[in-house]
Amino acid sequence: MDALWQPFVEFAFMRRALFGGIVLAVSAAPLGVFLILRRMSLIGDAIAHGILPGAALGFWLAGLSLPAMTFGGLGAGLAMAGLAAWITRRTGLREDASLAAIYPISLASGVLLLGLSGKRLDLLHLLFGSALAVDETTLHGMLLVASASLVLLVAIYRWLALDSFDPLFLRSVSRLGPLAHGLFLTLVVLNLVVGFQAIGALMVVGLMVLPAAAARFWSRRLPVLLILAALLAAACVWLGLLFSYYAALPSGPCIVLLAGAAYLISVLAGPVHGLLRRIPSPIAT
Repeated sequence: MDALWQPFVEFAFMRRALFGGIVLAVSAAPLGVFLILRRMSLIGDAIAHGILPGAALGFWLAGLSLPAMTFGGLGAGLAMAGLAAWITRRTGLREDASLAAIYPISLASGVLLLGLSGKRLDLLHLLFGSALAVDETTLHGMLLVASASLVLLVAIYRWLALDSFDPLFLRSVSRLGPLAHGLFLTLVVLNLVVGFQAIGALMVVGLMVLPAAAARFWSRRLPVLLILAALLAAACVWLGLLFSYYAALPSGPCIVLLAGAAYLISVLAGPVHGLLRRIPSPIAT
């Protein structure tokens, strides 16, 4: 049992990474539930790649400055989502198709900017996450964004739920559907941006989507799904940081691999459409 807590008791940076990661998990995983319900899972992945050029540009202009990289990534993510929505409205192309066409351009631009900066090794934590990157400033930013995200999610919960299950009914009784959708995408971008320090720009979407996908195999009720996803994500952060510490590996991939393991276990053993639940029991003789 000591091995489960000793790194967090002994090292302040591990405590900051644990607290910040759990805060991010509780904020991001419920958004992942709505991404899955709204069939937008790959949109989250596209936006996660889309923040890279903005963060790289902030690093190129201001060095390893958290505000510059955060605002750069936020601007790039929102611009990518807005451009995809504009293309969809103007051309009729589906929003996921628009994002799928834009995000390789964003990813290539980010890689190019990293190459031009000549400091690619300094940004490994941006791509794959590092517990050392969670300093006091980063932790406060994660706490602020997570708190605001949860408050806003509660405020738009009813419209998001209606828009996910019966968008036609929502359009007939309220005009707030598009506003809720825009605020929801903003929350997704904010959580992806604030998580790149600890989880990594290419890994943070896994913490958002995988626990949500795993929760789908354990309940059919939306409130239960939100709670289960948050608990699974928090547990993956805790165990992933421990694995990262003892194995001397990047924290982001460790956390996401554990979330992937939770997803595979849920696929097999989950009571809601789990594979083992579908195997017919032998006939008693």
